[in-house]
Amino acid sequence: MTNLARNLLNTAAKHPDRPAVKLDEQILSYADLLDTSARMAALLRSLGVDPGDRVALQLPNVPAFAIACYGALLAGATVVPMNPLLKAREVGYYLGDSGATVVVVGEQMPEAAQQAGAAAGVKVLVVGPMGPSELPDERVELIERADADTAVILYTSGTTGKPKGAELTHANLASNARTAAETLVEIGPQDVVMGCLPLFHVFGMTCGLNASVLAGACLTVLPRFYADRALQMIERDRVTVFEGVPTMYSAMLRAANRGDVDLSRLRTCVSGGAAMPVEVLEEFEREFECVVLEGYGTSETSPVASFNHPHTTRKPGTIGTPVRGVQMRLVDATGRDSADGNIGEIAIRGEGLMKGYWNRPDATKEAIPDGWFRTGDLATRDADGYYTIVDRKKEIIIRGGFNIYPREIEEVLYEHPAVAEAAVIGLKHPELGEEVGAAVVLKPGATADPTELRDFVKSRVAAYKYPRHIWLVPSLPTGPTGKILRREVQPPPEVVL
Repeated sequence: MTNLARNLLNTAAKHPDRPAVKLDEQILSYADLLDTSARMAALLRSLGVDPGDRVALQLPNVPAFAIACYGALLAGATVVPMNPLLKAREVGYYLGDSGATVVVVGEQMPEAAQQAGAAAGVKVLVVGPMGPSELPDERVELIERADADTAVILYTSGTTGKPKGAELTHANLASNARTAAETLVEIGPQDVVMGCLPLFHVFGMTCGLNASVLAGACLTVLPRFYADRALQMIERDRVTVFEGVPTMYSAMLRAANRGDVDLSRLRTCVSGGAAMPVEVLEEFEREFECVVLEGYGTSETSPVASFNHPHTTRKPGTIGTPVRGVQMRLVDATGRDSADGNIGEIAIRGEGLMKGYWNRPDATKEAIPDGWFRTGDLATRDADGYYTIVDRKKEIIIRGGFNIYPREIEEVLYEHPAVAEAAVIGLKHPELGEEVGAAVVLKPGATADPTELRDFVKSRVAAYKYPRHIWLVPSLPTGPTGKILRREVQPPPEVVL
């Protein structure tokens, strides 16, 4: 029996006075974080949350996220993290699909969650940056859970159907956090970790929050990333470990104050979420005199699966080698090992692999047909065992480290009365990795211009998702069955970035 929250109990016992989470001048020690989380657990119990129930979180990177997350875990509940930028229709789907009992939302963004919560019959708890304004005196110490019980449901998706909830167990997340803290980032009680990665994302949750709690490190958080602000915080808080996506590194290199800050304590940076251009990595290391380590993972693998490990040969441009407790291989379309030198789909099994998709046994079987998770990412492997991603089998668009699913955006476009057909694709972008584009066919006799269509989608989905580029076409390429072939959709010259 275990519970991921036991790491907080252990660290609070060892290092009660050390800072756990910091937001500018507001600091929670580990004793404070445990006490507040235990009282949060009691508050959730008073709202009807029982062990195994789902508690949704729609919070930015503030200490309240850690309090709500560990409070829910202490109560024996399952955490359902959500992007704070989601609109009411998106929140409503997550709440309804997960069957959440309560949604905890930041006071600066309660409207979407309140609308969706009311529609779904879910209780809404609005909290400030440091947690609820009032907490009960009662405390829930810890409700034990089994290793295989679900700790977190992270919503992800392929290119068809609605988002699916990856069920990550207490054992999955505990193993990956320990691997990250001990063998990858190598953090300890004296470290200060920069929390720019969204905590609702598995990368930020595991490598930022959970690894820091396990190791007794301080996590200093930034609710919204601005490069100049991040550099100031690295100097002010004497940050030793920075974790981010490639766009953050590029932005810090362009920041006006980059030469005016003292980053001498910064020793290790971790990059994931998308491929980092080798030129950016090398320039960042020269400019800030630190090491950048690249890794790879998915929501379904808790997430870290491979890494350019410290104290070994680094190969910029690769995703490194499998991490402790993980096995990786390349397979062909039949599931057999790809021949050496050939491109194959990355397949993963190991301690971090999810137990399945929430209430979707067919999708689980498709994704894990033989105990090995099919990632949809195509890669090569060199003679030293280093993997390099060359393409994605899935048509997910990764914009600045965030996954965007074409089908979801297409469905919103189809809601416009003038739209007959739509195909959403990724456009290569020098800084974001990819930008979102959409080719649209209008209904006969209908009129709508690209700006109108863009604004229509923008009002219905999170800001990072809507297509920045829309163009009208007379028809879309289709296959023998009439299925639209996104891979054959090409933007006109004027929108190529």
